[in-house]
Amino acid sequence: MQSNVGIQLRVKYIRLGRVRLVRHFDSARLWELAPRRVDVPVAYTEGFTSRPKVGFCLALPTSAESLAEYVDLDLSRDARLDATEPGWIEWLGELTGSLPSALPTGMDVVAIAERDVAEGSLQKSVTSTTWELTGWNPDDGPADDVSGKADELDILIQGVLETDEVFVERERKGQRRTDDVRPLIRDLTLRASDCGPTVVADLITIGRARRPSELAELICPGIDGTGIRVLRMHQLIDTEGERREVIPDERQSNGTNQHDRPREHVVEKRRRTARSHAGGQTQ
Repeated sequence: MQSNVGIQLRVKYIRLGRVRLVRHFDSARLWELAPRRVDVPVAYTEGFTSRPKVGFCLALPTSAESLAEYVDLDLSRDARLDATEPGWIEWLGELTGSLPSALPTGMDVVAIAERDVAEGSLQKSVTSTTWELTGWNPDDGPADDVSGKADELDILIQGVLETDEVFVERERKGQRRTDDVRPLIRDLTLRASDCGPTVVADLITIGRARRPSELAELICPGIDGTGIRVLRMHQLIDTEGERREVIPDERQSNGTNQHDRPREHVVEKRRRTARSHAGGQTQ
C-alpha cells in the first residue's frame, strides 16, 4: 500500500516565558492543531481513529524553558511540494513566519528543514542535551554576594565531577530502587551571566535521563530544585562520532543563526517580547 506521506519536515522552535507552564501533553496537542490553522496539509494515520503524523522530541519538564525544541511534521502527498522545485526555500521561510501565529505567545519557530529519514525519530536520535541552570543561592548569603555564591557553587560542581559514582533513589513502577546517575553527567561548568552564577550541564539522554531540577538538588543538597530557572540550550545527535544540533545552523530555513549574540541577551529579549504580548504580566 502506497504511503500517504510526502515531504517530511523538522521544525525547531523556542519556548520562553509563561508558556513554560504548559505540560508536554498539552504542547503536543498544540502542534497537532497548529499546522491545520495555517493550512499546512499534514498527513494522517490510517485506521478508525486517525491522527496527524507529528513526531515529538524529548519531553521538556514543566516550568523549563528552551531554545532548542523540535517537532517532526509529515506532509500529505496532496501537498504537491517538492524540495527540488523553485520557490521551496521561500515557502519554508513563509511557513517559518506563519506557524507562530497558530501557537501561544512564547513559542516561536526559528528554523524548518527537510528531515533526513535516515536519522530516525527525535526520541531515538537525540543522545544528549545541554542546559543552563540559574537562580542559585547555595550559601543563603546576601543577595549581592555574587562572587561568594559562585565560589561555593564551583566547589560543589567539582565535587560531583570528581566522584566516580553518584547513587540516588528512584521510584519506578511503584518500587524504590537505587541507581548510579554519574554516567549520565557528561560535564558541568560554571560561568557568569546577567542572571548570576550559571551552571551549564551536559547530560546524556540514553536510558532514563535525569531532570535538571533533580540535578540541581544533587549538586547542592538541601536546595529546592523547583526554584531553579532551567533553560534547555541544545538537543544533540551523534553523527559518525561527532555531536551536532538536530538542525545545524546551515540548514536553517532563514539562512541565519539567530543566536550569535550572547545567549542571555537573546533569552531576555524574547522574554520581554512575551511579556508585552501577554499584557505586561510577570513571566
